[in-house]
Amino acid sequence: MRIRDVAERCEVSTATVSNVMNNKGRVSPETAERVRASIKEMGFSPSQSARSLKTDRTHLIAVIVPFLEKGKLHDNPFYWNLVSGVEAGARSRKLNVLLTGVDEETETFSFITERQLDGVIVVGTHEGSRTMEEVLARKVPTVFMDSFIQSAHVSRVTIDDEKGGWLGAGHLLDLGHEKVAVVTGKLEGNGVSRERLRGVKRAFMERKVPFPDDLIIERPVNMAHARSLAKELKESGATAVFSFSDVAAMGLLKGFAECGVSVPGEISIVGYDNLFFSDYTHPSLTTVAQDVEEKGQIAVDLLFDQIEGRPSSKTVLDVKLIERESTAER
Repeated sequence: MRIRDVAERCEVSTATVSNVMNNKGRVSPETAERVRASIKEMGFSPSQSARSLKTDRTHLIAVIVPFLEKGKLHDNPFYWNLVSGVEAGARSRKLNVLLTGVDEETETFSFITERQLDGVIVVGTHEGSRTMEEVLARKVPTVFMDSFIQSAHVSRVTIDDEKGGWLGAGHLLDLGHEKVAVVTGKLEGNGVSRERLRGVKRAFMERKVPFPDDLIIERPVNMAHARSLAKELKESGATAVFSFSDVAAMGLLKGFAECGVSVPGEISIVGYDNLFFSDYTHPSLTTVAQDVEEKGQIAVDLLFDQIEGRPSSKTVLDVKLIERESTAER
């Protein structure tokens, strides 16, 4: 079915039908209502490919997540929240979203041009990474999220991760914990985990407490690995754990319960992200909170600005500590 069929049925021009569909031009309310009724009755849907040819736009964007750790998308509900925010922002802009995880070692990134993407949002890469270089080489509108990149010529949205590390560690130190294990995830380049670790070390330095370097633990950010880590932490002598993700913190809660370790009676836990589930664990999880969905929506706003020809910009969102039941005085 073509737009011409709708126009012939309503005895109007194809331009009038197009104006009604796009809420443009001067069309009388009676004509507009008649056109909309015919579109609904006839089940007409405009061809996206035809629109793309006319506007040179596909209205399709991609969220790209480099796989620093296998199974990252599947294992971490953080990405569910993030994509919800991106999708909400994209829907308001009449954009469709493609989610793809990539292996930096093997990915060609040819899908960016093959799918004629209007733009991409890259999550969790770092300065000088292959993902950064390959995506920018395609010269499509791009926003980097949770990626510490120094160039002033790229759009990016981040949170104040250094402050987040400082808040989480400072909370545990102020409760009297000095032997704090830090579960970082992979410390890749100058990424979010590095920034959070800088904040942790600043909290120790400001309080003149020696930092336990032997308790920095790089493990994949998922519940299974964290659950198995609990026994190791029990034997380490740590009285508190700061996990750089709520997902790993939830795995630790499960693991400590299985080891007979009381939280927070014997060991305190702080997570990071304030995912929906963190208020429903037992005990409920103290965590560094960020608004993940808002971050996704802002990324779409920045991307749309580029698509429309506006200059690149940077947004840094604040974080705060949410105190719940998983932390207590040493």
